[in-house]
Amino acid sequence: MILHQWGLLGYQEARQKMDMVHQQACEDKQNHLIFTSHPDVFTVGRDAWERPWEVPVVKSDRGGSITAHSEGQLLAYFCFQTPSPARFFKKVIQVYERFFAHYHDSIFYDAKNPGFYIQNRKIASLGFRYQNGVSLHGVALNVDVDLAFHQQVNPCNLRGIIPTSLHQEAIMISPESVEKTLLSLILERFDESL
Repeated sequence: MILHQWGLLGYQEARQKMDMVHQQACEDKQNHLIFTSHPDVFTVGRDAWERPWEVPVVKSDRGGSITAHSEGQLLAYFCFQTPSPARFFKKVIQVYERFFAHYHDSIFYDAKNPGFYIQNRKIASLGFRYQNGVSLHGVALNVDVDLAFHQQVNPCNLRGIIPTSLHQEAIMISPESVEKTLLSLILERFDESL
């Protein structure tokens, strides 16, 4: 697996770079993992492009509805070989389930409204696309974000759902430690062929 660590990077620039990494993955047949975060921005997946929003949004070709991104959120973008998108997606879910199990036994994955939650509080969003046998986009995990910014919209436009973060839930772990742990779990879970 090839690791790309971009730090804080504007969404549009990161999107262009992800396209280049995706093309590279199509050519070299390797799995490419990107860790990054974005300055304040709301992105909207294909499922909700036509909806009027009260905040400025940037269109994305991932699945899903509206997602807030900001500094303090760790994005893991997967440009992975995906001969079986269903198996790939299941492995990603298992990685994050194992991550959360270390810190909080009440965090769960909701398949009906894809994401990770504590009661009605959403802590991680995910959305993927698959092109030429390689995945695009990934998982946004709120580590220590400005919740006032995130609360301007309902996560993924879900009624009764509010955003939260690891720090808000008293899980005081640094973004660097989150990244290191996730990397270890991803390597472990994807060490077998997809």
